[in-house]
Amino acid sequence: MLTTAAAMAAASARSIATEPQPPTSIGPNDTIQVAVVGAGGRGQSHIGGFAGKPGTVVTHICDCDEKAGQRSCESAAEKQGGRKPVWVKDIRKLLEDPSIQAVSIATPNHWHSLGAIWAIQAGKDVYVEKPVSHNVLEGRRVVQAARKHQRMVQTGTQSRSNPGMRQAIEFIHGGGIGDVSIARGLCYKRRDSIGPRGNYEVPKEVDYDLWSGPARILPVTRKRFHYDWHWQWEYGNGDLGNQGIHQMDLCRWALGVDSVSDKVWSFGARVGYEDAGETANTQVVVHDYGPRKLIFEVRGLPTPDYKGANVGIIVEGSKGYLVMTSYASGTAFDLEGKPIKQFTGGGDDMHYKNFTDAMRSRDYSKLNADIEQGHLSSALCHLGNISLRLGQMLPSQEVAGAIKSHGGDDAIADTWQRTAEHLKENGVNDYSIQMGPQLNLDPVTESFTGANPPNHWLTREYRAPYSLPDEATV
Repeated sequence: MLTTAAAMAAASARSIATEPQPPTSIGPNDTIQVAVVGAGGRGQSHIGGFAGKPGTVVTHICDCDEKAGQRSCESAAEKQGGRKPVWVKDIRKLLEDPSIQAVSIATPNHWHSLGAIWAIQAGKDVYVEKPVSHNVLEGRRVVQAARKHQRMVQTGTQSRSNPGMRQAIEFIHGGGIGDVSIARGLCYKRRDSIGPRGNYEVPKEVDYDLWSGPARILPVTRKRFHYDWHWQWEYGNGDLGNQGIHQMDLCRWALGVDSVSDKVWSFGARVGYEDAGETANTQVVVHDYGPRKLIFEVRGLPTPDYKGANVGIIVEGSKGYLVMTSYASGTAFDLEGKPIKQFTGGGDDMHYKNFTDAMRSRDYSKLNADIEQGHLSSALCHLGNISLRLGQMLPSQEVAGAIKSHGGDDAIADTWQRTAEHLKENGVNDYSIQMGPQLNLDPVTESFTGANPPNHWLTREYRAPYSLPDEATV
């Protein structure tokens, strides 16, 4: 139950939607006051990106886990000469403070969009972690809020600020590997079982109503409360939306497309163990952009690299291919596999500085990862998961035939063959795969088309008072 003060704060934050405030001018020598929301692993990176850095200071840390919040206040103070941030439990209370100019959001996924929208409506610029949304519709709402209120909103896909990656994409767009046909994202990242499904206690220092926010209040069925929410649909998006969003974004960037795809198709499963997790640990996603495809692979079981990459991208062209093996480093090859150009150079600090530079210029075109780019790449992850979740379970021996009957080409068939061999090498022999349907999309409306389009999957039911504003009131 909300207190009266909290309810008033929520109402106040939402009411700003109809009264956009003029952007505040920030001079080149002004210190930007930043609040970090979320004190977990990524929150520590955000604190490090602003605390003790020229031109910024972390004045507040907000987390509904008091222990994590207070601990992070201490660590931030060490980074900024003893200046200790104030801990605030409730983001709604935080947003009442007019001294805060920027809000940096590193909460669990299901809070990203709503937290960003509320901060924008309260007149703050926002740095929001990837994926910027938990579903497609709310991501578009953040874009609409940013434009309406003229706020700078940066997405936490830091590769877009890394010189090595920027040079690689420029090389691709300049024809360095010829005409591109496929951009392939790889998320080959070991993920062990998270333990049996059970009924576990909420940590006593956590306000579970606030932590749940727009999600339903459900029993905790995972042993580790923090982080392992990634593998449960109510809060996370699997590794496709956790690690994979980085590579999904880079693939879309490499293809040079600024929309969702014309068609999406996914198949996969959670195999190799049974645990409290719900998301796939083995998955293939195909986004069809007409003559070009984006093919994504998730592997959570031990696996060797593919063409030198484990977590990276492979872009295939008519004159060669390019492999980026990290967020900033990689090599372009000719068709015979001879290296022709190398790329290197990166660092997260550049991405935070790009955000604050844009705050000072008040020009969102200066952002290397503007919210619309973050929304589109996040949406590609969500759309892949929708196809997967709508699928029917098939015995593994029927998957190759189903791919063929779906019209899958050689690139998709080969991707499955390599995946099946990978599972066999891990001793996974008797299993089923969830074969999703091919879903047609209207890239303009970002919705499904055709008979009985599953458009209700593009959003979620929001738990009051943590409700998503509509387009008119965002």
